[in-house]
Amino acid sequence: MIPAAFEYQAPTSVDEAVRLLDQLGDRAKVLAGGHSLIPIMKLRLAQPEVLVDIGRIGDLRQISQQDGRIAIGALVTHNEVMRNDALREGCPLLAETAAEIGDIQVRNRGTLGGALAHADPAADYPATILALDAEIVAQGPGGRRTIGASDFFTGMLSTALASNELLVEVRVPTYGRGTGGAYLKLPNKASHYAVVGVAALVRLDGGKVASLALAITGAGAQPLRARAVESALQGQTPSEDAVARAAGSAADGLDLLSDIHGSADYRAHIARVFAKRAILEAVRRAGG
Repeated sequence: MIPAAFEYQAPTSVDEAVRLLDQLGDRAKVLAGGHSLIPIMKLRLAQPEVLVDIGRIGDLRQISQQDGRIAIGALVTHNEVMRNDALREGCPLLAETAAEIGDIQVRNRGTLGGALAHADPAADYPATILALDAEIVAQGPGGRRTIGASDFFTGMLSTALASNELLVEVRVPTYGRGTGGAYLKLPNKASHYAVVGVAALVRLDGGKVASLALAITGAGAQPLRARAVESALQGQTPSEDAVARAAGSAADGLDLLSDIHGSADYRAHIARVFAKRAILEAVRRAGG
């Protein structure tokens, strides 16, 4: 299908983009990589009056290290996240997750910021962003503010971003020996979206779990941390039996989806299975 008619704006700075968004409000949509927005515009599920194309803002394409964190511009592509040396060494969980997204065409065009702002319930990044306790930086007319990952996703296809704010940067922590991460998913064979995806980040101390962050995407209307699983393994030796028992609570609190790709019961089962697998793999990588 052909999208409804729209006006087109291509700002060359963040300030200019924010001014446009402030003026246009809900009449505008931001275009980054376009892999999410353009298809739904063609289906006329979205009919913005104005497209604000931020693709010419070079400042949003940078990756830098700052005080133990890696700052990633919103327009950094999935392929760049996957291949960046600083991320592969300092935050391999995010690089690994990027490698699981779509196919080579999607990874070369789609962006980290665009994927997070779209907040598709079956996207891969949200689980990892939650497990890493990342920070999302937004800029609006009043300046910049930082949103914690746990506060960013507010529902299906919705986030804490205001209509006049632009997601400009994502900050993730670096980690080293003694900490391991893993992202595993059951992919939809056609789209490669996650029917269920699970991200785990484990820090070991003396062979016991000093900290665990576990987050699930795909299973519910929005990504969530599996707090019951995290609490069950805190301070425990992560044996296979202990992890399996804790993973039994992986679907607790999820607003489970049920569609042609899987029923709610099926997704709950897969969440438990992949939670166990992701935790055990993260423990192995942490040196356990």
